[in-house]
Amino acid sequence: MVLFISGAEIALIFFIVLLVFGADKIPSIARGMAKGITQIRHATNEIKSEIQKSSEIDGSSTSVAKKLNEEIKTAKKDLDELTDSIKRKL
Repeated sequence: MVLFISGAEIALIFFIVLLVFGADKIPSIARGMAKGITQIRHATNEIKSEIQKSSEIDGSSTSVAKKLNEEIKTAKKDLDELTDSIKRKL
């Protein structure tokens, strides 16, 4: 998903980046962004593996899943309350 950005908008963003940083800096910027994305993926994989290991150690993966689901539900509820209050103010 590209967040509803059209081809023309992507070209405009690329053109602005080209003007700001110059053609010689774009490859190094792209490499840096790729390294950052790789580090984020690696970190999320580590977190997933740690959660799986801890659930296997406990032997109660269902209780861990239930706790995670409860936390997700409370986070969704809090987010809904926040968006509702913002909508009411508008």
